[in-house]
Amino acid sequence: QVQLVESGGGSVQAGGSLRLSCAASGDTVSTNYMGWFRQAPGKEREGVATVDANGSTTYASSVKGRFTISQDNAKNTLYLQMDSLKPEDTAMYYCAAPQRGTGCSVSLRLWYNYCYNYWGQGTQVTVSS
Repeated sequence: QVQLVESGGGSVQAGGSLRLSCAASGDTVSTNYMGWFRQAPGKEREGVATVDANGSTTYASSVKGRFTISQDNAKNTLYLQMDSLKPEDTAMYYCAAPQRGTGCSVSLRLWYNYCYNYWGQGTQVTVSS
């Protein structure tokens, strides 16, 4: 079992920055990759960024160049640095991780919820114009 707890959300004006954190506990040793997702009201959940155990990253085209995903393995914490925020970035942000021994290839991780078994409770990000 893996427990995930997000923090760092809040309200910011367009052009501002926020840094989200996701504290992982439990059976995190075998986690091959982790990801950030977001869901805006009335919209489907979408992938934002992923990072694997080697530090390789993927990003949605809508955030590439503005968001940076990183991890601190010593602290079992995943981060999402969000710069140049736009009103369309307003959403609930979730971190996610796969179960031990399972997972998806790199090309699928950003697109499919089934690549993840564990989800945090989410942290709200609101960007005003």
